[in-house]
Parts: sequence; C-alpha cells; structure tokens
Amino acid sequence: MTPNRRKFLQGSSALSLASLLGLGATLSSFEAQAADTSGYKALVCIFLLGGLDTHDIVFPYDQPSYDQYASIRASLLGQYANMAGGSTRDRARLLPLVPDNAANFGGRQFALSEEMAGIKGLFDSGDAAIIANVGPLIQPINRTEFEAETIATPKRLFSHNDQQSTWMSSQPEGASFGWGGRFADAALNAGANSNQEFTTITSLGNELFLTGETAKPYQIGLNGAIEIDALKFFEANRSEPNGEIVYQKLRDHFEAMDFVSSNLVERDIVATMNDALTTNEDFNTALETGQPLVTQFPQHFLGQQLSAIARTIAIRDSLVMKRQVFFVAIGGFDTHSAQATDMPGLQTQIDTGVVAFYQAMQELGLADSVTTFTASDFGRTLAVNGDGTDHGWGSHHFVIGQAVQGRNIYGQMPTYDFGHDQDAGSGRLIPTTSVEQFAAPLGSWFGLNATELAIALPNLGNFPTPPPAFI
Repeated sequence: MTPNRRKFLQGSSALSLASLLGLGATLSSFEAQAADTSGYKALVCIFLLGGLDTHDIVFPYDQPSYDQYASIRASLLGQYANMAGGSTRDRARLLPLVPDNAANFGGRQFALSEEMAGIKGLFDSGDAAIIANVGPLIQPINRTEFEAETIATPKRLFSHNDQQSTWMSSQPEGASFGWGGRFADAALNAGANSNQEFTTITSLGNELFLTGETAKPYQIGLNGAIEIDALKFFEANRSEPNGEIVYQKLRDHFEAMDFVSSNLVERDIVATMNDALTTNEDFNTALETGQPLVTQFPQHFLGQQLSAIARTIAIRDSLVMKRQVFFVAIGGFDTHSAQATDMPGLQTQIDTGVVAFYQAMQELGLADSVTTFTASDFGRTLAVNGDGTDHGWGSHHFVIGQAVQGRNIYGQMPTYDFGHDQDAGSGRLIPTTSVEQFAAPLGSWFGLNATELAIALPNLGNFPTPPPAFI
C-alpha cells in the first residue's frame, strides 16, 4: 500500500477519535467486578451478512413436516431441482440429525443439507449445537401481541443496517458499544491481557460488535497486520548506500518525530499513529516467529479470514493474551432472488471454513478453549417470492467447540407453516430466544459474572426464561 498517513491511522489502530479524547471511557461501572480470566478462552463470531434463511439451513425431516414445507416452497425447490446434479433439498438427500433431546420435539425431526456435512459431523460428535429461533427482542412476544402492538419490539425491524447493529449491540444503527466489546471490557478490567490492543480483533473492519468502553477493535489482514510498503522496502535495503539514512528519515516521518503542536487532539492523533506502527510491527514479528499451522484452510474468503484468526490465536502467548474476541464475516445472504444458485456455495463456505478452524483449534490443543458461533441480520420468510425469500426476523444458529454441550437443538423450533404463535406473517419467525439469551451463556463461559453480564446485556433481565444451557 502507499504510505498514506490518514489511511494508516484509520486502518492500523482501529481507534476512534472518541477514544483518543477519552470520551465516555470511564470504568466506574466495572470497578466492583472481577471476571474469571483463568486459562485461555476466545469467542469467534461468524456474521452472515444479509439475513440467513433459516428455513434453508435446518430442514424438517419427518415426512409430514417435510411435505408441508415442500408444498409451501414448491417454486424454490423447483429451482433447486434444476441445478446441475439435482436438488440437495430432496428429503432423500438430506442429512438427518439425531439430537440427544429429540424427545422435546414431539416426533418432529430435522436435517441439514449435504453442503453442511462437516458441521453435521461436529454435531454428531457432540462438538456443535443448534440454537433455535434466535433474534433481537426487547422482551418476550408472540403473534397476538405483535399484531396488536402491545409489546415493544426492536426499532426498524427488517432493516439490514439496523438489525445488524441490534444483533451486535441491542440498539439500532448509531450504537457505540457491542456485547463482544463489553465482554472484553470485563476481562480487561480483571487484568486478563498485557496488551489490550489485541483483545478484540476483526478481519473485516466492522467494529461495533468488538467495541467496548475500554476494548477497541484491532484490524488485521488475511496475512497479518497492515504494513507500510515504502517503509518495508527501505528497511529491506538498509545496507544499500544511504539506505540506513533513508530508512531512518522515513521512519521518523511515520513516527512524526519532528511534529510539534500545542493542539491536544493533534498530539493524541500523532501518538496513536506512532503506537499503531509499533503495535503492528510487534504483531507481525510474533506471526513470523510463531510455529506455522499444519491445518489447511479453504481458499475462499471466510476460510482465509478464519485462517488469519487461527494464526493469531496460535501466537496468544507471545502477545500475552488470556481472553480474546474475534469477528469475521461474509456477505451474500440477502437472497431475494437466485437463492438456489447462491445458497449452496455459501453453505459450503460456512461448512468448510468452520471445520478447518475447529481442526486448527484441535491442533493447538484449544478445541475446548475457543467457541465459535454464527450470527446474522435476521432470518427470512418461509414464503417464497419465486426464486428467493424476503427479510424475516428469528433464525437458527450454530455454536461450535469442545466446550459446547453439543448434539442438541436448544430452544423452541417453530413449525414450518404459517399462522402459528411465532409467525409474524409469511413465515417470519418471531424469536423465542433473544440475542441476550443467546449471548449470556457465551459470556458466562468467557468468565463474566452475573453483574457483568447485566452490564454487557442490558435487556437480559427482561426475559424470565433462563438462557439455554448450551455451554
């Protein structure tokens, strides 16, 4: 990249101007708390941008339910039937799930598609679970209450940006802090990490989920931290005539050694640039000297993001880390059309990426110390619009890791039909598990106590039903 100081400041440090000024960065609400930070633990959020069609990822498998589903989705299943190799949505080709809690579903059965065979294997081995019908809520609500508007619902439902934000922070677009960042705040307040810069890490640039009052997202690329090409070039040529002089002059420039100003904001920005340069160099040095992973990752975008996260976890001791939160994402899930064309490939990315990442954690001896989970803007309608689906609300999600109480489907699985108590219209699922109830077990496992969870998840107290005990 060209040595653009503005871009370097934005991309390398991932620190906001508000953080530079210290606005809102008090820790008074956390001082009385003490998260458990023994051992190493990490959370990895895989965000599926666009709205995951839950009805096209966890299928009904008992014959009556499947027949009802096939009738409702006849046009979409017809599109799948026209695909090369035939339809992976035919009941005969689905991969049936046999959860330990099958008795909870009154004879109803469920399945995954062939594209999710790897995650199905993790489910069978007890290393993955499905959390049913998760989504943003303010308090429990059913169809009657939704239609009568007697219970408050999240603002701007079915809006991509707002529901992505609400998933990450319990607030629509414009929120400041995400629950991943709040989890990290509790860990940092308990002294978990020597280098707080590496506590919350993103490979994509979306910072909200990872932003706390103290925790600030650190962005990495697929091959390490962002570097300044010109500085790297002259560093490699320091032995050339005048090479050392040129290198030092250029380094002084990026470190702003000659900068003088009485403006507090300007001085803070320059200090941040200087810190970013050395922080990125420390990160890349740790990567270069770390033991390479044997696990092979797929070459698609999600696979390469997860590879970068795995390599970052591998150098946790060099970075002196005990608690980390990661965020990766892929798009393409806004399947208003061409769903049969696009969805199988997207599912293959999820499946192969997650399986490779789990294998890498096994290689590192951390399969029980790293928990991965999926999230998305919202689900989609059970009704089809021809060759696609429209924006929904609740959606089923996966949680993967050796610490997970796997081979279970947690929560309520609504029927694949219209007009039931959790149908907001057209088969949009009104969530029965709030994002806060989904997040709370992850936070407890991460080490937060009840008070810290209440701070990180302010709506949690609105739900009398205990969170699903999936970990």
